[in-house]
Amino acid sequence: MVNNSGANRLNIRHRPRRIRQHPQLRRMTRETMVTPADLIYPLFVTATEPGPIPSLAGQERHTIDSLCREAEAASQLGIPAILLFGIPSQKDEAGSGAYDPDGIVPRALQRLKSEMGSSLVLIADVCLCEYTSHGHCGILDAECAGRNEVLVLNDETVELLARASVVYAAAGADLIAPSDMMDGRIGAIRHALDENGFAETPILSYAAKYCSAFYGPFRDAADSAPRFGDRRGYQMDPANRREAIHEVELDIEEGADAIMVKPALAYLDVIREARHRFNLPLAAYNVSGEYAMLKAAVEKGWLDEDRTITEVLTSIKRAGADWILTYHAREYAERIFPKVVSADT
Repeated sequence: MVNNSGANRLNIRHRPRRIRQHPQLRRMTRETMVTPADLIYPLFVTATEPGPIPSLAGQERHTIDSLCREAEAASQLGIPAILLFGIPSQKDEAGSGAYDPDGIVPRALQRLKSEMGSSLVLIADVCLCEYTSHGHCGILDAECAGRNEVLVLNDETVELLARASVVYAAAGADLIAPSDMMDGRIGAIRHALDENGFAETPILSYAAKYCSAFYGPFRDAADSAPRFGDRRGYQMDPANRREAIHEVELDIEEGADAIMVKPALAYLDVIREARHRFNLPLAAYNVSGEYAMLKAAVEKGWLDEDRTITEVLTSIKRAGADWILTYHAREYAERIFPKVVSADT
């Protein structure tokens, strides 16, 4: 039996547990809360076969019709933005579907803008990897395949990225998000947008994008895995943090309006460092592999799904992210957030 008499109690002056005893006090002192307004929902639209994505449980390759329904549902739940990835009907060496004005993403943007107006921010991912037959993020040196080595031609690729950005802005994109990691692409895109009447269209730069093992399910979804070699020659080494800050500085100098760290969970230190150093809006991408491994553990019965999702998203916001790109966006807004605000979690 515990003796609670004052004479026998330890002389502990500071007892932080006192404030945790009451559920309302716990809510009152909670420092970080993720709301639907913090989230950006990545979506895939395809010109080929729509349907579920096996490695991304609960996610789909959408037709334009089903994309519009999903976007409307997200908006009704308070999610302010979607990030759009396209899967073309055909791929080629130059990734021409990425900058085709009649391509799948421009057509989807036009439809979304027509139906939703300004109620949803439409973000267009700008990269060639979903559109190239070789799966790399740009134009390759002609000798690459023969050597089984990867040399992406930087400046030639940047020209096409700038071209795609103008196409997407003309189709209705509210925000341009280049994810390629070519040098100088933010400045080139900013110039192209300004010269073509889109000076008010902002750029969200994938400023620190790492060559990560966590992209596998995305590459399944977009059929964008490299056919040979890898992306270490242009995406960042996971071991480097100072280099990430340098990349962010360069993109801000070139005209980025917001910056991103990708992936999120293995790079929370980079998110925190970027938040400490820069005042621009900061995004973090809770990528496909992070989503998939959580879903797999939940399926095995090893994790409580709603609590784990909440903890993951909270950690990203606590590290300093203003915007969180996550495939959990709809389920968090629809099922989990109401519980967060109504009960102690």
